[in-house]
Amino acid sequence: MYRVFEALDELVAIVEEARGIPPTRNCIVPRGEVLELLDDVREALPGELDDAQDVLDHRDKIVTDARTAADTTVTTANQQADHTVTSAREEADRILADAKAHADRMVAEARAHADHLVSSAEQEAERTVAEGKAEFEAVTGRARVEAERMTAAGQASYDRSVADGKAEQERLVSQTEVVRAAHAESARLIDTAQAEADRLREECDQYVDGKLADFEDTLNNALRVVGRGRTQVRTAPSVPDYAADFRR
Repeated sequence: MYRVFEALDELVAIVEEARGIPPTRNCIVPRGEVLELLDDVREALPGELDDAQDVLDHRDKIVTDARTAADTTVTTANQQADHTVTSAREEADRILADAKAHADRMVAEARAHADHLVSSAEQEAERTVAEGKAEFEAVTGRARVEAERMTAAGQASYDRSVADGKAEQERLVSQTEVVRAAHAESARLIDTAQAEADRLREECDQYVDGKLADFEDTLNNALRVVGRGRTQVRTAPSVPDYAADFRR
């Protein structure tokens, strides 16, 4: 490229120093020197300029080819994108179906486990209630028998005491000097018999109350077992909704 600028400078100098032709603005230049300088300029110009000119001459074809290649690339990319989207959608549908099936299976297993817990709790509650009822009936029966026995014993003692008092009263009634003492002794015996009967009745009541308290504790234990069973059923872990997580 340096030779190009040098040759141009020489051409400028030749033109400036050329002799003019009056009255015109033309001049006389040495043809041979000018042609040699022009050849030097032509040879000094790089080959890329010719290539650039070729590119300019064929720019319409190049632009058309580039547009065609771009359209082909875009079409191919769109087809590839559609194929990718379709494949992704099919894969998502498959995964969603698998997740739903898994969730349904887990829900069924959880329901079956809950039903088993409820059935076991109901059976345990029924067994406990039956045992409590049997224990209650047994305790009540024993208490009733014991109460009847103690009542009968108290009544028999009372009757004996009354009979003894009456007999003693009848024996002493004929003795004038001891009538007052007989009345006092008779009253004492009757009071003693009455007190003994009251004592026996109170002991019977205490015995029955103790047995009923034991039965109350048994029933409370049964109710606590039933309550724990119901709590376990209510607090059983819920099944996660895998399908909902996937949709999000």
